[in-house]
Amino acid sequence: MKNPITTPWEVSGDIDYDKLIKEFGAERVKPTHINPKAHHFIKREFYFSQRDFDSWVKAAESKKKVSILTGRGSSEKMHLGHLVPFVLAKHFQDKYKCNVYLPISDDEKFYVKPNLSFEDAEKYADDNILDILALGFKPGKTFVLKDLSYPIYPSAARVAKLISYSTAKAVFGLKPETNIGWSFYPAVQTAHILLPQFIEGKHHTLVPIGIDQDPYVRLARDVAQHSTLNFIKPATIHSKFLPSLKGEAKMSSSDAEGVNVIYLSDSPTEVKNKINKYAFSGGKDTLEEHRKHGGNPEIDISFQYLKYLFEEDDKKLAKIEADYKSGKMTTGELKAYTIDKINSFLKKHQENKKKIKSQVGKFMLKF
Repeated sequence: MKNPITTPWEVSGDIDYDKLIKEFGAERVKPTHINPKAHHFIKREFYFSQRDFDSWVKAAESKKKVSILTGRGSSEKMHLGHLVPFVLAKHFQDKYKCNVYLPISDDEKFYVKPNLSFEDAEKYADDNILDILALGFKPGKTFVLKDLSYPIYPSAARVAKLISYSTAKAVFGLKPETNIGWSFYPAVQTAHILLPQFIEGKHHTLVPIGIDQDPYVRLARDVAQHSTLNFIKPATIHSKFLPSLKGEAKMSSSDAEGVNVIYLSDSPTEVKNKINKYAFSGGKDTLEEHRKHGGNPEIDISFQYLKYLFEEDDKKLAKIEADYKSGKMTTGELKAYTIDKINSFLKKHQENKKKIKSQVGKFMLKF
């Protein structure tokens, strides 16, 4: 096994999610959260870990003020794996009619990526915003900010004074800082997480994120109740990583050839070719063997994409799983079904992205 690395800047190796829960001091998503009415991300345990999620849900169900905060570091065009926190955020916005804050960390990527220019960081930020809003967030209830354009500094300064450098190093571990912008960014991200309370006052905020981003939440929770702020500790719920086409732990745009990821801008032909050629299969080597012994959906990437993103119907998913295990459904048939589901989603998404372009101003956080 490869030694796993899970930090806000790098994810690689074989990820042990149970170990991460213990390492980060979080709790597993509770059986009470996994019910027939839950979002399929939670019901199918793609979101697996949390802190104070019960408190946030209780406040939301009691009609108290709640909000959601999740964001995006913009250094490239978006792929399917990037959508995960935003899909859940939109679900809760629809369910509880709550405000959603979406900070775009173009500054972080400018600091961290040595070959990313200031202009490209802003270009990707603008394109990523369109992809996020294309999911259908509500204007007037959704607030987007770009760090390089929005005056986040006053909030960042207030939390920066509460975070010692040694604390930040202890939370994040050793990292190859190459400039002081990188060192200061944790204060900016902490300000993001607490921003709904800076703006709306003390209330419950939920932060849906990938488990790799948890160090930022830990810092925010550490300072939230300081007497100079008097906020509620933000709740969080952590997702697993959507695997790459080849079955690696996390879909990543670092793949130079782009064959290991499905971008939101991919054409139907590109999706078809990528799934057929690169998606790791749980099927047997020959049709005869597959019919006799069946496939393994737990390692089949097409099935994983259906399970976590594209097949919301539990009965349909269960039938696909059973048919694949028995050999009744072949790998080719499973891939074809997945290709259709992905292309159907992307067609609508790309149409929505074009439509939302003229409406972006309605979503930008005013100052």
